[in-house]
Amino acid sequence: MLQKIHIQNYAIIEEIEIDFSSKLNIITGETGAGKSIVVGALSLILGERADTSILLKNDKKCCIEGWFDVADNTAVQQFFQTQEFDYSNELVLRREIATNGKSRAFINDTPATLQQLKQLASLLVDLHQQFDTLELGDTDFQRTVLDALANQTETIVAYQFIFKQWLQAKQNLAALQNQKASFTKEADYNQFLFDELNELNLQENELENLDLELKTLSNSEGIKGALNKVYHELKESEQPIVTALKQLSNQLHAFASYHAELPTIIARLQSNQIELQDIADEVERLNDHIIFDEKRIAIIDEKMAVGYKLLKKHGVQTTNELITIQHVLEQKLQAILNIDDAIAAKEKETAHLYNEALQKATSISVARQQQIKPFEEKVNGLLFQVGMPNARLKVELKETDLQLFGKDAIEFLFDANKSNKFEPIKKVASGGELSRLMLCIKSLVAERIDLPTMIFDEIDSGISGEAAKQVGSIMKGLAINRQIICITHQPQIAGKADAHFFVYKAMKGEAIQTNIKQLTQEERITAIAKMLSGEQPSAAAIESAKEMMN
Repeated sequence: MLQKIHIQNYAIIEEIEIDFSSKLNIITGETGAGKSIVVGALSLILGERADTSILLKNDKKCCIEGWFDVADNTAVQQFFQTQEFDYSNELVLRREIATNGKSRAFINDTPATLQQLKQLASLLVDLHQQFDTLELGDTDFQRTVLDALANQTETIVAYQFIFKQWLQAKQNLAALQNQKASFTKEADYNQFLFDELNELNLQENELENLDLELKTLSNSEGIKGALNKVYHELKESEQPIVTALKQLSNQLHAFASYHAELPTIIARLQSNQIELQDIADEVERLNDHIIFDEKRIAIIDEKMAVGYKLLKKHGVQTTNELITIQHVLEQKLQAILNIDDAIAAKEKETAHLYNEALQKATSISVARQQQIKPFEEKVNGLLFQVGMPNARLKVELKETDLQLFGKDAIEFLFDANKSNKFEPIKKVASGGELSRLMLCIKSLVAERIDLPTMIFDEIDSGISGEAAKQVGSIMKGLAINRQIICITHQPQIAGKADAHFFVYKAMKGEAIQTNIKQLTQEERITAIAKMLSGEQPSAAAIESAKEMMN
């Protein structure tokens, strides 16, 4: 509920503050007094855009604040939790427009974006202005009305969950089918590449190892010569190094007990003798294993030639990269064998989800269909009350493919003159007819869902007399369970007010400014009487005003 609004330096308003009733609030005043300016100011804290042209004084900022009671409003609580704002039962929305045109928005003194302000405002206020009747022709609005009457919020949420799963399954199935087509197209070439690599049968690091082996075989004669020379010098020359070290060790051994450092030197000589003996044995072993093998060289040359060709072909540098490519190709070839099974499974899943979604969509359609006749009867009855006795509303429901809100195309059709020629609302209804039709529809929807504060800006345009009285009665009924704020020119509607505000212009210095005040009981009688008969109301007008208020 909107408890209070404070407006400063906006249009022709220097500063005003309005404390609203929780029931039916009526705002009246002369044409041009600035009634709609109040709604314009309110729209700013609801997220509408603004510029410096709204400033009354260009050297001061414009500030608009609204206080809302949001106790027990779970939707607002969820918004605060999601957006990480500090929650309290009293909510303050503030909008500031600086002299340079820069705008700032605040939610409970915390800076906010216009999008956040708009999102929160949609949970607080339903603002209906003269041009908002255009949404009556919008199919989303028409569907929302029918679903609200059918109380289908939870059913639609459940349907949308399955519907989105079905869409995802369809996408996955299409991806698999495209993948199969791609695999099939490339299968022969991939098989050829795989066979090349598989025939070569490379092992880990094999080409690098073969390269090293080839270098060894190609230089085997020189290597053997060097090994023979080393072995000869160590063990088979006229004075073998190993034998010489042993003799030197023996010569010192006879004197080991005569000098403290000799045992250490002897031990080192013996250690070197053993190490060189071991080296000689290893050299001999290597020499025996190095054999010039012309056939082996030819085999290595052939395999390396094929290997290097494949390295170049695939644009890689190592054996292991070729092995990885071979594994990838093998997986692709295997995938062709597996993808048919995957497609069959996904087709089965997609069909199951479609049938489940179709079943839920059918249930939604049935519930909508059940609401059409009573909805038409109630709207047409209300249209008669508000001065449109010949007008008729008809709801057309056509089956479509599954979409986000079911399988229905919903269209509100209108006939203003009992011609039985029903056309889409946006094509045939006038502005005044749209206004009254919107009021009738919203009054019915409000019975089913907890609409927020509802604001009507001159929705009574083009009506008077009994029709205006009935519009006032509808608003009075709406105000039983929610806050209504209505700007009107009709005394019949003003007479229904729980709180009556009067907007007027007054001179302040050399400037004309807009002011507003809440009328007392006696002031209300006078104001309504003036609306009936002019500035000097007659006794009859005053009595009529009292009767309207009663």
